Amino acid sequence: MRAILFGGGLALLVSLLGTRVAINRFTQWGYGQEIRDDGPTSHHTKRGTPTMGGVVIILATVIGYFGAKLITQDLPTASALLLLFLFVGTGLVGFLDDFIKISKQRSLGLRSKAKMIGLTVIALVFGGLALSPWLEDDRGQTPASRHISFLRDIGWITLPAVVVLILIWLIIAATTNAVNLTDGLDGLATGACVMVFGAYMLVNIWQNNQWCGQTGLDQPNLCYEVRDPLDLAVVAAAITGACFGFLWWNASPAAIFMGDTGSLSLGGALAGLAILTRTELLLIILGGLFLVETLSVMMQVGYFKLTKGKRIFRMAPLHHHFEMLGWEQVTVVIRFWIITGICVAVGLGVFYAEWVAGAGI
Repeated sequence: MRAILFGGGLALLVSLLGTRVAINRFTQWGYGQEIRDDGPTSHHTKRGTPTMGGVVIILATVIGYFGAKLITQDLPTASALLLLFLFVGTGLVGFLDDFIKISKQRSLGLRSKAKMIGLTVIALVFGGLALSPWLEDDRGQTPASRHISFLRDIGWITLPAVVVLILIWLIIAATTNAVNLTDGLDGLATGACVMVFGAYMLVNIWQNNQWCGQTGLDQPNLCYEVRDPLDLAVVAAAITGACFGFLWWNASPAAIFMGDTGSLSLGGALAGLAILTRTELLLIILGGLFLVETLSVMMQVGYFKLTKGKRIFRMAPLHHHFEMLGWEQVTVVIRFWIITGICVAVGLGVFYAEWVAGAGI
């Protein structure tokens, strides 16, 4: 438990101080945000605001995690290292996208095909290693499983490894895209991620308390078959702390944006936590805001094509629709944070209620 406190606290400190340094450096180097001309006109004032702040979130998380390991003198686990690989790998794809935007002074970076190829490679490497027998622990548990999972593995549904790899790719691609779409207002995605990663930290702590690898459990039939749940909690705490520190500078009026470097890395980490904790379907509830934002874009595009030019929303993603209705940006962000808080509360409630119901308490 000390590692969770050290990891989260160190990442918070590094992010809080490091973001200030990044703002100064990125401003000097001219690493400013380019704004799309077809977006809300109120966003044009943000042109030139430093971007690629996701670099700070990634560095703070990595420093927080390994700093905690150094302080507690514990060795990193396979699950945590895999999660960090996915976190940094998807962030690297986002970094390339941001760098092209900045260097070419345009709002479009990597082509969508190139971005998808990069995410696919990272996802398949992650999935292959997570399912590999080389990474089995002494109980024969691999970091990921071949079962569909909601609150835990659904044991009677076992899928071929190839199908599982495809599902892992879909989860990672969908979640990275969802967080990226949500990152459109000052502090919106960052604040939402603080809550969702914080929720996963609690899920991991509870899974560790009821882990099948320990003896003396009150309800051994309800234990969780998850590899390295405590170390996953350390990573989740580090990401939560890093996002919280970054939010100080990213809240309205934002002094820096996370860019695709941040949104893709955070989306990748969320997907990785859902996969490694055997809670893939629970992510739909915890990350309800990200789902709604993505669905709004899908509905808008689909309806536009079917009706040859008509729209459901004033603008998509959904947060821009409310901006176009005249809502203040801060109002939209706070209300969307409230929605995220409700989703997290419901998700954690469902997670705990399943255990309580099984225990007959």
